[in-house]
Amino acid sequence: MPHTPVTVLDKLKDIFSSVLSERSIIDEDSKLFAVLDNHDYSSKYSATQMSDGERAVLYLAAQVLCVPPDKILIVDEPELHLHRSIMNRLWKALEQGRPDCLFIYITHDTQFAAAHGQADKIWVKGFDGQNWILEKIENDTLPDELLLDILGSRKNVLFVEGERNSYDTQLYSELYPNYLIIPCGSCIQVIARTKAFRNNPSLHDCEVYGIIDRDYRSDYEIERLTDDHVYTINVAEVENLFIVEELIRLMARHMGKDEDAVFADVKRYVLNNRFANQINGQVCESTVAEIKYKLMCAEISKKSEAEAKNSLDAAIAGIDYDSIKSEQESKFQAVLDRNDYAETIKTFNQKNLSRSIGHFVGINDKEYCQTVIALLHGGKHDEIVNTIVPYLPVDIPR
Repeated sequence: MPHTPVTVLDKLKDIFSSVLSERSIIDEDSKLFAVLDNHDYSSKYSATQMSDGERAVLYLAAQVLCVPPDKILIVDEPELHLHRSIMNRLWKALEQGRPDCLFIYITHDTQFAAAHGQADKIWVKGFDGQNWILEKIENDTLPDELLLDILGSRKNVLFVEGERNSYDTQLYSELYPNYLIIPCGSCIQVIARTKAFRNNPSLHDCEVYGIIDRDYRSDYEIERLTDDHVYTINVAEVENLFIVEELIRLMARHMGKDEDAVFADVKRYVLNNRFANQINGQVCESTVAEIKYKLMCAEISKKSEAEAKNSLDAAIAGIDYDSIKSEQESKFQAVLDRNDYAETIKTFNQKNLSRSIGHFVGINDKEYCQTVIALLHGGKHDEIVNTIVPYLPVDIPR
Protein backbone atom coordinates (compact mmCIF):
# COMPACT_ATOMS: atom_id res chain seq x y z
CA MET A 1 0.00 0.00 0.00
CA PRO A 2 1.26 3.50 -0.74
CA HIS A 3 2.31 5.64 2.23
CA THR A 4 -0.20 8.18 3.45
CA PRO A 5 1.07 11.61 2.40
CA VAL A 6 2.30 13.89 5.18
CA THR A 7 0.10 16.97 5.25
CA VAL A 8 0.93 20.49 6.40
CA LEU A 9 -1.27 19.84 9.43
CA ASP A 10 0.79 16.74 10.28
CA LYS A 11 3.97 18.77 10.09
CA LEU A 12 2.40 21.50 12.21
CA LYS A 13 1.51 18.99 14.94
CA ASP A 14 5.03 17.53 14.93
CA ILE A 15 6.71 20.91 15.14
CA PHE A 16 4.41 22.13 17.92
CA SER A 17 5.15 19.01 19.98
CA SER A 18 8.90 19.20 19.37
CA VAL A 19 9.05 22.86 20.43
CA LEU A 20 6.64 22.56 23.39
CA SER A 21 7.52 19.08 24.60
CA GLU A 22 4.68 18.87 27.16
CA ARG A 23 2.01 19.95 24.69
CA SER A 24 0.41 18.44 21.62
CA ILE A 25 -2.03 19.68 18.99
CA ILE A 26 -5.20 17.81 18.00
CA ASP A 27 -7.87 18.79 15.50
CA GLU A 28 -11.59 18.22 15.97
CA ASP A 29 -14.28 19.50 13.63
CA SER A 30 -11.76 21.76 11.83
CA LYS A 31 -10.72 23.29 15.13
CA LEU A 32 -7.34 23.07 16.82
CA PHE A 33 -6.91 22.20 20.48
CA ALA A 34 -3.85 21.80 22.70
CA VAL A 35 -3.56 18.92 25.14
CA LEU A 36 -1.11 18.37 27.96
CA ASP A 37 -0.12 15.01 26.48
CA ASN A 38 -1.36 12.64 23.82
CA HIS A 39 -3.25 10.43 26.23
CA ASP A 40 -5.17 12.94 28.28
CA TYR A 41 -7.79 14.51 26.05
CA SER A 42 -9.73 15.76 29.03
CA SER A 43 -7.04 18.43 29.42
CA LYS A 44 -7.61 19.91 25.98
CA TYR A 45 -8.09 23.62 25.59
CA SER A 46 -8.78 25.83 22.57
CA ALA A 47 -6.44 28.21 20.77
CA THR A 48 -8.14 31.15 22.49
CA GLN A 49 -6.99 29.74 25.86
CA MET A 50 -3.39 29.23 24.79
CA SER A 51 -0.58 31.30 26.23
CA ASP A 52 1.04 33.99 24.09
CA GLY A 53 4.04 31.72 23.52
CA GLU A 54 1.89 28.78 22.40
CA ARG A 55 -0.11 30.98 20.01
CA ALA A 56 3.10 32.46 18.61
CA VAL A 57 4.53 28.98 17.95
CA LEU A 58 1.30 27.85 16.29
CA TYR A 59 0.99 31.00 14.16
CA LEU A 60 4.62 31.16 13.02
CA ALA A 61 4.81 27.45 12.25
CA ALA A 62 1.58 27.57 10.24
CA GLN A 63 2.76 30.62 8.28
CA VAL A 64 6.12 29.06 7.40
CA LEU A 65 4.65 25.68 6.46
CA CYS A 66 2.12 27.29 4.12
CA VAL A 67 4.68 29.28 2.12
CA PRO A 68 4.99 28.05 -1.50
CA PRO A 69 8.09 25.98 -2.35
CA ASP A 70 11.56 27.46 -2.88
CA LYS A 71 10.92 30.90 -1.43
CA ILE A 72 13.00 33.33 0.60
CA LEU A 73 11.60 33.93 4.09
CA ILE A 74 12.59 37.20 5.77
CA VAL A 75 11.89 36.96 9.49
CA ASP A 76 12.00 40.28 11.35
CA GLU A 77 12.88 39.94 15.06
CA PRO A 78 12.29 36.20 15.55
CA GLU A 79 12.81 36.71 19.29
CA LEU A 80 9.52 38.57 19.81
CA HIS A 81 6.94 36.89 22.09
CA LEU A 82 9.10 33.80 22.60
CA HIS A 83 11.36 32.62 25.38
CA ARG A 84 14.91 32.11 24.10
CA SER A 85 14.84 28.32 24.61
CA ILE A 86 11.57 28.02 22.69
CA MET A 87 12.70 30.44 19.98
CA ASN A 88 15.82 28.46 19.12
CA ARG A 89 13.94 25.16 19.00
CA LEU A 90 11.15 26.61 16.88
CA TRP A 91 13.26 28.13 14.14
CA LYS A 92 15.57 25.13 14.00
CA ALA A 93 12.52 22.88 13.54
CA LEU A 94 11.08 25.19 10.86
CA GLU A 95 14.38 25.30 8.97
CA GLN A 96 14.43 21.49 9.01
CA GLY A 97 10.78 21.37 7.97
CA ARG A 98 11.35 23.74 5.04
CA PRO A 99 14.79 22.86 3.63
CA ASP A 100 13.66 24.22 0.26
CA CYS A 101 13.45 27.77 1.62
CA LEU A 102 16.14 30.32 2.44
CA PHE A 103 15.69 31.87 5.90
CA ILE A 104 16.94 35.43 6.48
CA TYR A 105 16.67 36.69 10.04
CA ILE A 106 16.78 40.34 11.14
CA THR A 107 17.56 40.22 14.85
CA HIS A 108 19.08 42.09 17.78
CA ASP A 109 19.50 38.85 19.74
CA THR A 110 23.18 37.95 19.49
CA GLN A 111 22.68 34.57 21.17
CA PHE A 112 20.16 33.62 18.47
CA ALA A 113 22.53 34.74 15.71
CA ALA A 114 25.47 32.91 17.30
CA ALA A 115 23.41 29.70 17.53
CA HIS A 116 23.35 29.62 13.72
CA GLY A 117 27.02 28.71 13.55
CA GLN A 118 27.13 27.79 9.85
CA ALA A 119 25.03 30.71 8.62
CA ASP A 120 26.38 33.83 6.95
CA LYS A 121 26.10 36.81 9.28
CA ILE A 122 25.65 40.36 7.97
CA TRP A 123 26.27 43.34 10.24
CA VAL A 124 24.21 46.50 9.71
CA LYS A 125 26.98 49.04 10.29
CA GLY A 126 24.86 52.12 9.80
CA PHE A 127 22.59 54.23 7.61
CA ASP A 128 23.81 57.33 5.73
CA GLY A 129 20.33 58.74 5.12
CA GLN A 130 19.84 56.94 1.82
CA ASN A 131 21.62 53.61 1.98
CA TRP A 132 22.15 50.92 4.57
CA ILE A 133 25.81 50.11 5.18
CA LEU A 134 26.24 46.34 5.43
CA GLU A 135 29.28 44.17 6.06
CA LYS A 136 29.67 40.40 6.11
CA ILE A 137 31.29 39.19 9.32
CA GLU A 138 34.32 37.01 8.64
CA ASN A 139 35.29 35.02 11.71
CA ASP A 140 36.94 31.68 12.19
CA THR A 141 38.31 31.84 15.73
CA LEU A 142 36.42 34.30 17.92
CA PRO A 143 33.20 33.56 19.87
CA ASP A 144 30.34 34.59 17.59
CA GLU A 145 28.10 35.91 20.36
CA LEU A 146 30.84 38.11 21.80
CA LEU A 147 31.84 39.42 18.39
CA LEU A 148 28.22 40.25 17.57
CA ASP A 149 27.75 41.99 20.93
CA ILE A 150 30.76 44.19 20.19
CA LEU A 151 29.65 45.04 16.67
CA GLY A 152 26.11 45.75 17.84
CA SER A 153 27.22 48.12 20.59
CA ARG A 154 29.12 50.39 18.15
CA LYS A 155 31.38 51.32 21.08
CA ASN A 156 35.07 50.96 21.73
CA VAL A 157 35.80 47.86 23.79
CA LEU A 158 37.49 47.38 27.14
CA PHE A 159 38.22 43.83 28.28
CA VAL A 160 38.52 43.57 32.06
CA GLU A 161 39.13 40.89 34.68
CA GLY A 162 36.40 39.44 36.87
CA GLU A 163 32.77 38.57 36.18
CA ARG A 164 29.68 40.64 35.41
CA ASN A 165 29.08 41.66 39.04
CA SER A 166 32.73 41.95 40.08
CA TYR A 167 34.32 45.16 41.30
CA ASP A 168 36.23 45.33 38.02
CA THR A 169 33.04 45.53 35.97
CA GLN A 170 31.23 47.84 38.38
CA LEU A 171 34.09 50.32 38.61
CA TYR A 172 35.21 50.34 34.99
CA SER A 173 31.65 50.72 33.74
CA GLU A 174 31.56 54.08 35.54
CA LEU A 175 35.16 55.06 34.86
CA TYR A 176 34.91 54.30 31.12
CA PRO A 177 31.27 55.10 30.27
CA ASN A 178 31.92 55.34 26.52
CA TYR A 179 33.23 51.78 26.29
CA LEU A 180 31.61 48.38 26.08
CA ILE A 181 32.98 46.71 29.23
CA ILE A 182 33.46 42.95 28.78
CA PRO A 183 34.52 40.87 31.81
CA CYS A 184 36.79 37.96 30.87
CA GLY A 185 37.49 36.26 34.19
CA SER A 186 41.26 35.94 34.36
CA CYS A 187 44.00 38.32 33.25
CA ILE A 188 45.15 35.62 30.81
CA GLN A 189 41.78 35.82 29.05
CA VAL A 190 41.95 39.63 28.97
CA ILE A 191 45.32 39.48 27.26
CA ALA A 192 44.31 36.75 24.82
CA ARG A 193 41.03 38.40 23.82
CA THR A 194 42.55 41.83 23.42
CA LYS A 195 45.14 40.42 21.04
CA ALA A 196 42.60 38.38 19.09
CA PHE A 197 40.00 41.11 18.72
CA ARG A 198 42.49 43.80 17.75
CA ASN A 199 43.54 41.57 14.85
CA ASN A 200 39.98 40.91 13.67
CA PRO A 201 39.14 42.76 10.42
CA SER A 202 35.48 43.10 11.39
CA LEU A 203 36.46 45.45 14.24
CA HIS A 204 38.45 48.00 12.26
CA ASP A 205 35.92 50.70 13.18
CA CYS A 206 36.43 50.43 16.94
CA GLU A 207 39.34 50.45 19.36
CA VAL A 208 39.96 47.46 21.62
CA TYR A 209 41.90 47.64 24.90
CA GLY A 210 42.55 45.43 27.88
CA ILE A 211 43.00 46.54 31.49
CA ILE A 212 44.36 44.26 34.21
CA ASP A 213 45.64 44.38 37.78
CA ARG A 214 49.29 45.19 38.31
CA ASP A 215 49.69 42.15 40.59
CA TYR A 216 53.37 41.18 40.93
CA ARG A 217 54.35 42.15 37.39
CA SER A 218 57.74 43.69 36.72
CA ASP A 219 58.08 46.97 34.86
CA TYR A 220 59.51 44.99 31.92
CA GLU A 221 56.45 42.73 31.72
CA ILE A 222 54.10 45.70 31.99
CA GLU A 223 55.93 47.44 29.16
CA ARG A 224 55.71 44.33 26.99
CA LEU A 225 51.95 44.13 27.53
CA THR A 226 51.43 47.64 26.18
CA ASP A 227 52.56 46.39 22.76
CA ASP A 228 49.28 44.46 22.68
CA HIS A 229 47.26 47.40 24.10
CA VAL A 230 46.88 45.71 27.48
CA TYR A 231 47.48 48.12 30.35
CA THR A 232 47.78 47.86 34.11
CA ILE A 233 46.31 50.06 36.82
CA ASN A 234 48.70 51.85 39.19
CA VAL A 235 47.72 49.77 42.21
CA ALA A 236 48.35 46.09 42.86
CA GLU A 237 44.77 45.03 42.20
CA VAL A 238 41.40 46.58 41.50
CA GLU A 239 40.33 46.28 45.16
CA ASN A 240 43.11 48.70 46.09
CA LEU A 241 41.37 51.43 44.08
CA PHE A 242 38.91 51.58 46.98
CA ILE A 243 41.69 52.57 49.39
CA VAL A 244 43.66 55.17 47.44
CA GLU A 245 44.43 58.20 49.59
CA GLU A 246 42.17 60.58 47.70
CA LEU A 247 39.15 58.28 48.08
CA ILE A 248 39.84 57.62 51.78
CA ARG A 249 39.85 61.36 52.37
CA LEU A 250 36.64 61.85 50.36
CA MET A 251 34.86 59.10 52.30
CA ALA A 252 36.04 60.57 55.60
CA ARG A 253 34.62 63.97 54.65
CA HIS A 254 31.39 62.34 53.50
CA MET A 255 31.02 60.70 56.91
CA GLY A 256 31.78 63.95 58.73
CA LYS A 257 35.20 62.89 60.02
CA ASP A 258 38.63 64.53 60.12
CA GLU A 259 40.18 63.40 56.85
CA ASP A 260 43.79 63.93 58.01
CA ALA A 261 43.26 61.84 61.14
CA VAL A 262 41.40 59.13 59.25
CA PHE A 263 44.02 58.83 56.54
CA ALA A 264 46.82 58.76 59.12
CA ASP A 265 45.08 55.86 60.87
CA VAL A 266 44.50 53.98 57.61
CA LYS A 267 48.09 54.49 56.49
CA ARG A 268 49.46 53.28 59.81
CA TYR A 269 47.19 50.23 59.72
CA VAL A 270 48.02 49.29 56.11
CA LEU A 271 51.79 49.76 56.42
CA ASN A 272 52.47 48.60 59.98
CA ASN A 273 49.70 46.14 60.80
CA ARG A 274 49.26 44.51 57.40
CA PHE A 275 52.12 45.09 54.96
CA ALA A 276 54.98 44.78 57.47
CA ASN A 277 53.51 41.58 58.93
CA GLN A 278 52.85 39.98 55.55
CA ILE A 279 55.96 41.09 53.67
CA ASN A 280 57.59 37.64 53.69
CA GLY A 281 54.58 36.05 52.06
CA GLN A 282 54.39 38.87 49.53
CA VAL A 283 58.07 38.35 48.64
CA CYS A 284 57.49 34.63 48.08
CA GLU A 285 54.44 35.20 45.87
CA SER A 286 56.26 37.86 43.88
CA THR A 287 59.24 35.56 43.40
CA VAL A 288 57.01 32.77 42.11
CA ALA A 289 55.25 35.20 39.76
CA GLU A 290 58.58 36.36 38.30
CA ILE A 291 59.75 32.77 37.75
CA LYS A 292 56.45 31.87 36.06
CA TYR A 293 56.81 34.84 33.72
CA LYS A 294 60.36 33.85 32.75
CA LEU A 295 59.22 30.32 31.98
CA MET A 296 56.26 31.61 29.99
CA CYS A 297 58.64 33.63 27.82
CA ALA A 298 60.38 30.44 26.65
CA GLU A 299 59.50 30.09 22.96
CA ILE A 300 58.47 26.46 22.70
CA SER A 301 55.42 26.69 20.43
CA LYS A 302 55.65 26.04 16.68
CA LYS A 303 59.10 24.51 17.06
CA SER A 304 60.50 21.05 16.64
CA GLU A 305 60.74 18.94 19.76
CA ALA A 306 64.51 19.47 19.96
CA GLU A 307 64.19 23.25 19.53
CA ALA A 308 61.43 23.44 22.11
CA LYS A 309 63.49 21.47 24.60
CA ASN A 310 66.57 23.65 24.04
CA SER A 311 64.48 26.82 24.47
CA LEU A 312 62.97 25.51 27.71
CA ASP A 313 66.33 24.34 29.03
CA ALA A 314 67.81 27.76 28.31
CA ALA A 315 64.95 29.48 30.14
CA ILE A 316 65.36 27.23 33.18
CA ALA A 317 69.14 27.72 33.19
CA GLY A 318 68.62 31.49 33.20
CA ILE A 319 66.50 31.38 36.37
CA ASP A 320 68.42 32.03 39.58
CA TYR A 321 65.94 31.59 42.41
CA ASP A 322 68.14 33.13 45.09
CA SER A 323 68.88 36.17 42.95
CA ILE A 324 65.22 36.73 42.08
CA LYS A 325 64.14 36.36 45.70
CA SER A 326 66.85 38.78 46.86
CA GLU A 327 65.68 41.38 44.32
CA GLN A 328 62.09 41.01 45.48
CA GLU A 329 63.09 41.30 49.14
CA SER A 330 64.96 44.52 48.40
CA LYS A 331 62.03 45.93 46.45
CA PHE A 332 59.42 45.23 49.11
CA GLN A 333 61.65 46.34 51.99
CA ALA A 334 62.43 49.62 50.20
CA VAL A 335 58.72 50.37 49.88
CA LEU A 336 58.21 49.68 53.57
CA ASP A 337 61.25 51.74 54.62
CA ARG A 338 60.07 54.76 52.62
CA ASN A 339 56.75 54.68 54.48
CA ASP A 340 55.16 55.51 51.11
CA TYR A 341 51.42 54.73 51.11
CA ALA A 342 50.92 55.05 47.32
CA GLU A 343 53.83 52.70 46.63
CA THR A 344 52.54 50.27 49.24
CA ILE A 345 49.10 49.81 47.66
CA LYS A 346 50.84 49.61 44.28
CA THR A 347 52.92 46.68 45.60
CA PHE A 348 50.77 45.00 48.29
CA ASN A 349 48.52 42.25 46.88
CA GLN A 350 45.87 41.41 49.45
CA LYS A 351 42.28 41.33 48.17
CA ASN A 352 40.66 41.56 51.59
CA LEU A 353 42.57 44.73 52.49
CA SER A 354 39.81 46.98 51.14
CA ARG A 355 37.30 45.10 53.30
CA SER A 356 39.16 45.88 56.51
CA ILE A 357 39.36 49.69 56.60
CA GLY A 358 35.71 50.77 56.60
CA HIS A 359 35.57 51.27 60.35
CA PHE A 360 38.14 54.06 60.08
CA VAL A 361 35.57 56.19 58.20
CA GLY A 362 32.58 54.99 60.23
CA ILE A 363 31.33 52.25 57.87
CA ASN A 364 31.07 48.53 58.48
CA ASP A 365 34.19 46.92 57.02
CA LYS A 366 32.24 44.45 54.88
CA GLU A 367 29.99 47.21 53.54
CA TYR A 368 32.70 49.75 52.70
CA CYS A 369 33.27 48.82 49.04
CA GLN A 370 29.56 48.56 48.27
CA THR A 371 29.00 51.94 49.93
CA VAL A 372 31.58 53.44 47.58
CA ILE A 373 29.87 51.76 44.61
CA ALA A 374 26.47 53.11 45.72
CA LEU A 375 27.87 56.65 46.01
CA LEU A 376 29.57 56.23 42.63
CA HIS A 377 26.15 55.52 41.13
CA GLY A 378 24.67 58.50 42.90
CA GLY A 379 25.49 62.07 43.79
CA LYS A 380 29.20 61.49 44.48
CA HIS A 381 29.88 60.08 41.02
CA ASP A 382 32.14 62.79 39.68
CA GLU A 383 34.04 63.23 42.94
CA ILE A 384 34.78 59.51 43.26
CA VAL A 385 35.78 59.21 39.60
CA ASN A 386 38.22 62.08 40.05
CA THR A 387 39.88 60.34 43.02
CA ILE A 388 40.46 57.15 41.01
CA VAL A 389 41.42 58.54 37.59
CA PRO A 390 45.07 59.24 38.58
CA TYR A 391 45.54 55.49 39.10
CA LEU A 392 44.24 54.49 35.67
CA PRO A 393 46.48 53.88 32.64
CA VAL A 394 46.85 57.09 30.63
CA ASP A 395 47.02 55.13 27.35
CA ILE A 396 43.32 54.23 27.41
CA PRO A 397 41.41 57.36 26.35
CA ARG A 398 38.46 58.18 28.55
